[in-house]
Amino acid sequence: MRGEIASVPGDPDRPNEDWTSATLPASGRGGTVVLLDGVTPPDGGDGCVHSVHWFTARLGGALTELSGSRPDLTLAEILSAAITRTAEAHRDSCDLSHARTPQATVVLARWDTGAVDYLVLSDSVLLLESPSGGVRAVLDDRLARLPPGSLVSAAVADATVRNREGGFFTAAADPSVAARAVTGRVPLGEVRALAALTDGAARWTEVFRSGDWAACLGVLRAEGPRGLIARVRELELDGPAHALLGRSKAHDDATAVYVELR
Repeated sequence: MRGEIASVPGDPDRPNEDWTSATLPASGRGGTVVLLDGVTPPDGGDGCVHSVHWFTARLGGALTELSGSRPDLTLAEILSAAITRTAEAHRDSCDLSHARTPQATVVLARWDTGAVDYLVLSDSVLLLESPSGGVRAVLDDRLARLPPGSLVSAAVADATVRNREGGFFTAAADPSVAARAVTGRVPLGEVRALAALTDGAARWTEVFRSGDWAACLGVLRAEGPRGLIARVRELELDGPAHALLGRSKAHDDATAVYVELR
């Protein structure tokens, strides 16, 4: 297995609210990828005394430990347990019922000698490459299916669509959202490589249309995650491309993981 990770803050003066890990068990058989994109609250607070990066570190740590140590649990069960564990860590000090309580998008991948299991919640992306070179994007597209012009990203969505039927879901304090995630299983022999991207890195395809998902994975293979993020940053500074961002952040936290399984 070969893996690479890169994570670059959108603003060097602000903490990076993305979080990621890739692990390989001591047995050398199988592994896990965890990727979170923390949702930055608007001015006005979120009812929590903790920062978003505190939340993503807590949730990410729980997801990493559980996905590596509990093969008996599905990824949805692992996400549910990790949300519960994280909520208990600050329930007594914070208002977890607040619509803006710290939350994150989630990508999980776990593989063993037989299959790759995956989970995607909200607008981060998982790419699966087949041995023939075909690339499948696993997406939770509920945010993208909201009425055009109503919002730009999870960061600016309001309480009428966040974690509600007819809207979209993120990992916050309610473990039941794990059942809303996009999940699946693919035989290991059908996956040559995989990649996980927060939306700040996925802009290369989703916003700037510089290439499809197969081309994006090709950049990751040739230039690594840092190379893809560098391309995104160049596009963000380009005049015509910058206009495509509309009301979204000029530079978002950007994180990418690339793993070759064979």
